[in-house]
Amino acid sequence: MRKKISMRRWLAWPIGVACLLLAAFAAQAQQVYRLDLKEDIGPNAWRTVKNAYAKAEEANVDLMLIELNTFGGMVNFADSIRVRILDSPLETVVFINHNAASAGALIALATDRIYMSKGSSIGAASVVDQTGQVMPEKHQSYMRGVMRATAEAKGRDPKVAEAFVDPDIDLPDIKPAGKILTLTSAEAVNIRLAEAEVATVADVLAAEGVSDPNITVHQVTAIDRIIAFLINPAVSGILILLIIGGIYFEMQTPGVGFALVVAIIAAVLFFAPLYIQGLADNWEIALFVAGILLILLELFVIPGFGVAGILGIICLVCGLAFSMVVNDYFNFSIAEPGMLFNSFLLVIVSMVAATVVMVIFGKSLLRTRAFKRLVLQDEQRSEEGYTSSVKDTAMVNKEGVAKTVLRPSGKVEIDGKWYDAVALDGFVDIGEEVYVEKHENYNLFVRKKRTT
Repeated sequence: MRKKISMRRWLAWPIGVACLLLAAFAAQAQQVYRLDLKEDIGPNAWRTVKNAYAKAEEANVDLMLIELNTFGGMVNFADSIRVRILDSPLETVVFINHNAASAGALIALATDRIYMSKGSSIGAASVVDQTGQVMPEKHQSYMRGVMRATAEAKGRDPKVAEAFVDPDIDLPDIKPAGKILTLTSAEAVNIRLAEAEVATVADVLAAEGVSDPNITVHQVTAIDRIIAFLINPAVSGILILLIIGGIYFEMQTPGVGFALVVAIIAAVLFFAPLYIQGLADNWEIALFVAGILLILLELFVIPGFGVAGILGIICLVCGLAFSMVVNDYFNFSIAEPGMLFNSFLLVIVSMVAATVVMVIFGKSLLRTRAFKRLVLQDEQRSEEGYTSSVKDTAMVNKEGVAKTVLRPSGKVEIDGKWYDAVALDGFVDIGEEVYVEKHENYNLFVRKKRTT
């Protein structure tokens, strides 16, 4: 009898430990990854969602929770977010805290379950341009198909999703024909589009049966904030102005270097965030560089009637504008309606502004103390031992021939030697005879030779 009791006591220890381990495992906190999406849907929102899902999947969380509040945005980026949610192995719920309009409605439909705060709304997903005007039928047809397919993928009523886009969809118990569908939180719950009306994220988790959750909130990094700042259209316009202005001042003061450095830094700050966001591609950057090279060749090397310069300006403008728009090479149908026009408008306005600034303030800026501190101001005086091989008073009145187009600067040949020269007539074509009128600051100033 004693042996049986001791045996039972001996078995009780491992059984008890096993029960405690099972209880601890059962009580283990569920892992929840929370993402706040409270901005217009665009490249920055897409980057945020992409990074959040990558981290959540790496951590193998139990639930992905998106708190959504947006009036919409770019359809192409909303579609990218939709596909990312649909393709993720994670279970995703969305908490619409006030608004899920347009592109936001598409994102919400891609999640597994929808919760809404009281007074929230979802819908109104017609495709519009930058002025709010409804786009042609081909855009609406595509959006209807995407909304319908997304609803079907999550077991929701595709007609309701389609009615968010198409006013002709007749849902007698919800809306009359001729009106775009927008649902309040109570209406969405009533037709079972949404699970419930809730007040907080904690209420969402309680409704999901998540007790004692371990919540990880997605953190937007400093790099993400910098990228978001740099791709702002206003900042992009300023960077374009600095690119053009830097190139101009470098050509006006060759050898200074500072203006060229400003232009290069501005170009890097312009293209780098767009490249990271997946907007700018290699060919668009190459197009911009080709434009710069063609303009420089037109100014300093290639004689002619400006063909290279015109092509250079076209390449430069297109390289800048195309890099701000989603495209498949020259197929811009996947871009947000009106974006291509707005990009060209931004580039052209910035270039015009740069030209105006250069014309009005260019000369005075070169003389300012602030600018002079950035350039070499030392004078190489003859009394200090400096000499120049070209500074010769005998050069005045000598005749030569233009070896490149002078517009107004270029190259001339005098007595078998080539010199840098500036045409006082403004333009001298290649091969025209010239004579030296004056020699100042180590430059020859020439005029066309008059024929009698």
